[in-house]
Amino acid sequence: MRSIAALQAVVTAIPFDGEPTDAELDAIEQEMPLILAEVDLLGVEISLLDRPVTELDERRLRRHRNRVLAALRDLTNRAGVALSGGAA
Repeated sequence: MRSIAALQAVVTAIPFDGEPTDAELDAIEQEMPLILAEVDLLGVEISLLDRPVTELDERRLRRHRNRVLAALRDLTNRAGVALSGGAA
């Protein structure tokens, strides 16, 4: 059985400073329209939890779902262009 002390140097070799890297911040910034659309959809879904859904509520829910899908589509298309180098 190996001692944990033998693995300590490997585990603690790179200290974690708790801050996201620039690449992680860029990824979050690119995904922000999708994140905001999902937050808006969640707000609509929460508002509909404790009451009967009316026709107007169904429209609002459908509109927010479509916004999430559009943001996801745009994010996917941008990722596809970035991966292909922009040459189509």
